[in-house]
Amino acid sequence: MSPDSLDPMSPAAREREPAGAPSEAAFVPGPPGTHVTIRGLTKYFAGSPLYEHFDLDLPKGRIVSIFGPNGCGKSTLINMIAGLVPIDSGQILFDGVSLRETTIGYVFQNYRDALFPWMRTVDNIAYPLQLAGRSPADVARRVDELIASFEVKFDLRRYPYELSGGQQQTASIMRALAPAPEVLFLDEPFSALDFEMTLFIREKLQDVFMRTGTTMILVSHDIEEAVYLADLVLLLTRRPTKVAEIVPFDAPRPRTTATLSDDGFIRTKARTLEIFQREVRKPSPTLSSGL
Repeated sequence: MSPDSLDPMSPAAREREPAGAPSEAAFVPGPPGTHVTIRGLTKYFAGSPLYEHFDLDLPKGRIVSIFGPNGCGKSTLINMIAGLVPIDSGQILFDGVSLRETTIGYVFQNYRDALFPWMRTVDNIAYPLQLAGRSPADVARRVDELIASFEVKFDLRRYPYELSGGQQQTASIMRALAPAPEVLFLDEPFSALDFEMTLFIREKLQDVFMRTGTTMILVSHDIEEAVYLADLVLLLTRRPTKVAEIVPFDAPRPRTTATLSDDGFIRTKARTLEIFQREVRKPSPTLSSGL
């Protein structure tokens, strides 16, 4: 038996803890207006910490972009919040309740793998509603609402593999929005789209946000995109990952291409880039310690 197996604080012991095991520390709620509260989040990979005792409050009814150095765990963070990746320890609550009691939507980066190829596109969109036990009439009504909202011109009776990439991602977003989620997660939703489709999806996401006030958490590797859509840009450090800074951007909506040349946008983008470069240039703790 190794010494690690006897030490409850060792990385090996942490990896054996049940996913989502509550922290020993008393839970401290976030300030008024908080939607997602994270306390003591810890996640190890191969014995090395990615997140360790990580705390974060994400506000309700805002769009938060997550940006940071390569490998800092941006996608892993939203995957843990959304329950797709187990945590080693810590607590994550939505408006004070668990994920199980919260309706979420998730838009994956790889839309080709996210849609069920054996289902027609319209059936993909309807799937979360059917899974929730909604009546056929309710399902049809909600799908029609989404079709109108996204001004869909392509044939939803076709299978996903018969559609273009932009059409597939549009369907993925419609499916994520179908159950009217309280929180919408987006993992690099524009990374595989051409610029025309990126502009279209940006516009539609803003429309949804302005109508519903849905909390949105967006991972981006594009600094312009991260600032353009966000109310807050969450900048992360190198691993073990902490919050480097949270930069607000309060330009009015709807934002358009004219926003990109606005003084406020340019200043916010420059500030975001400054913080990002500062974090990238810092030596990695694991390298500096000789590990």
